[in-house]
Amino acid sequence: MTSPTRFAVASLLAASLAFGFAACKPIDKDAKKEDKAAAAGNDDIAKSSGLKTEKEQASYMVGMSVGKSLEPIKDDVDVDTVIKAMKTVMSGGKVLLTDEQAQQVAQAFDQRLQAKKMAEAEAAAKKNATEGAAFLAANAKKPGVKTTESGLQYQVLTEGKGPKPTADAMVKVHYKGELLDGTEFDSSHDRGEPAVFSLQQVAPGWAEGVQLMPVGSKYKLWIPSKLGYGEQGTPGGPIPPNATLVFEVELLDIVKPEAADAKH
Repeated sequence: MTSPTRFAVASLLAASLAFGFAACKPIDKDAKKEDKAAAAGNDDIAKSSGLKTEKEQASYMVGMSVGKSLEPIKDDVDVDTVIKAMKTVMSGGKVLLTDEQAQQVAQAFDQRLQAKKMAEAEAAAKKNATEGAAFLAANAKKPGVKTTESGLQYQVLTEGKGPKPTADAMVKVHYKGELLDGTEFDSSHDRGEPAVFSLQQVAPGWAEGVQLMPVGSKYKLWIPSKLGYGEQGTPGGPIPPNATLVFEVELLDIVKPEAADAKH
């Protein structure tokens, strides 16, 4: 895990580099025009924000950058103390920690944050597993919902008349994926075109469900976490641990490998 100290350092470094590159930019014939445009832009910013000088604007920008970097740990730091330390360092004053002490504090802080994150993940995983099991038990009793031996649940929305894909088939589909609370995490419709991929590349529940579908069909799938992304979910991504997933899938075609290769 990255040290919280490095969050601020990275932000300030990025801002410094931006200013450095701007300062080193070669002067060309359009430089005066750019200066005038920049001045006009600064005037507009001053009017809308109340930050009258370039120094105030730059200072606020740096503060925003540092604030955004520290936002994930806002409940674990005291902002007034952060500002106090920054002022002391920037003014050349006497700091309250030696470099060695600061390193010790940083390591302990990182360990504490890591433990907190793990505890939150475990609690979320347990909650999702419990809610998912309860949902699937109730959902299995609804009209039109079928449950396979693996635990996959599905409902036929439209039954096609084409062939069914095999486990190693390449398919062309339109789909939408949601969590149980209705949060959409993926959609081919939003991207404006169908997706083409091998059933060997997707989650087991997805592959099983699509193999039940004749071409031209539209099914709704409820995928238990064990047939989806399991206890890990998608770390840093939209799918939590032990999440039960809901998909609406329309099987448009079974694609020949050479056709898929030609597309790419």
